[in-house]
Amino acid sequence: MDLKQIMKMLGKNARKAAEDAANLGTAIKNKCLEDMANEIEAASKDIEIANQEDLKNGRKLNLSSAMLDRLELTQKRMKAMVEGLKEVAALQDPVGEEIRFWTRPNGLRISKVRVPIGVIGIIFESRPNVTADAASLCFKSGNAVILRGGKEAIETNQAISSVLRRALEKNCVNSDIIQLIQTTDREAVKIMLGMNEHIDLIIPRGGEGLIRAVTEMSKIPVIKHYKGVCHVYIDKMANIEMAKSILINAKVQRPSVCNAAETLLVHQKIAKRILPILDESLRKNGVEIRGCSETIKILPLSKEAIEDDWSEEYLDLVLSVKVVKDIEDAIQHISRYGSAHSDCIVTDDLKAAEIFVKKVDSSAVFHNASTRFNDGFQFGLGAEIGISTDRLHARGPMGLEELNTYKYVVRGEGQVRD
Repeated sequence: MDLKQIMKMLGKNARKAAEDAANLGTAIKNKCLEDMANEIEAASKDIEIANQEDLKNGRKLNLSSAMLDRLELTQKRMKAMVEGLKEVAALQDPVGEEIRFWTRPNGLRISKVRVPIGVIGIIFESRPNVTADAASLCFKSGNAVILRGGKEAIETNQAISSVLRRALEKNCVNSDIIQLIQTTDREAVKIMLGMNEHIDLIIPRGGEGLIRAVTEMSKIPVIKHYKGVCHVYIDKMANIEMAKSILINAKVQRPSVCNAAETLLVHQKIAKRILPILDESLRKNGVEIRGCSETIKILPLSKEAIEDDWSEEYLDLVLSVKVVKDIEDAIQHISRYGSAHSDCIVTDDLKAAEIFVKKVDSSAVFHNASTRFNDGFQFGLGAEIGISTDRLHARGPMGLEELNTYKYVVRGEGQVRD
C-alpha cells in the first residue's frame, strides 16, 4: 500500500475504534490504564534503550540543547509517566456525566450530557512522554487517538505505544483506540490533516513553527497555542524573598517548556532594591539578562534588550527584564507582547492582585505562584493533553472534560410541538 492508503486505513480503524471506546465502562478503562502503567514499568529497560538511540541520533543531527532536554526520558520523567497513567485511572470518568438538567413547562425533561469527541489526532515534537499522556487522556475520555510524533523520537514513541496497545489487547479491548503513525515521512502529516471524514480534532504540541503549519494546512478543527511568552510582574508591594523564589522557579526549574517565564516586569519603585538581588540569583543559575534602558542603569553588566526580545519565547536560560511605571504599564506590556499563556503577579497588595487577575487575559493568571504550575498534573487534572490559549473550545490545561463535547438528551411522554 502507498502512504495515502496506509493513512486512510489508520483513519478507518480509528473511527471504528472510537465507537468501541465511547461504549467502554469505567471499570474496564481503569483496569486498562493500570495495566498500561504496569507494562511501562516492566518495559522500562527497553524504553530506555530506545530513548538512548533517539538521543544518539539527535546529537548527530545537532539538535539544540532544549530539544534534547525535551527528548530525554529521565528516570524522573519515566516515573511521572507511570504516575500520570495511574492518576488518570483514578480520575472521575466524564463520559455520560450530566452537566445540567431541567424540565420545560410542557413536561419535557432535558439533560446536557458529556460525550466523547470521537477521533483525536495528536501531532507533537520531541517529548516521548506525550505518547502516554495523550493516549491515556483520550482513552479515559472515550476517544480514539492517532499519534504522530517527531522523527527525533520515533524509536521511543514506538516502544511506548506498543506497550500501551499490549495493555489494551490484554483486556480484550480494541487496540486501534491507540494508533501511532509509524513513518517519519512529513507527507503523512499533510494527508492526516486532510482526513476530516475520519478525524474530528487535531491537537498539535510543539514549537510555534509546527503549530502554525498545522493550523494553516488542516481541514480539521485545531486546538493550539503558538508559544508561551510568560511574564512575572513584581509589584511595588512584593515580598522580596517570595519574588526571588517564584522568579527563579519560573525561569530556571525547566527553561525549555512553554510555561517557563520569559520576561520579568518590575515596578519602578522597587526596581533599585530588588533587581541586584534577583540578578545575583539569576546569574548563579546561568541566566542571561536582556534589559531595558532602566534595567541597564541598575544592572550595567546586562545585555541591552531589542524590540524582538519582548515577544521572544527563548526556551533557554535567557530572560528579558523591563522596569515599568506601575501595574497598568505592566498589564499593557503583557497585552501587547504576551501570548495569553501564563502570567504572574507577585504582591502583598490584594487590590493590585485583583486588578491584575481581572485584566490579564491569559489561559492561567497567577498571584504569588510560579507560572510553572500551569500544567494539568499540577492542577489535579491528571496528565494533560496540552495547554490551549484558544478561547474555543478549551482553554488552559486540557484534561478529561476538555476532551469531551456534549449532547442533549430529551425525555418526554408523547409531547408534540404546536
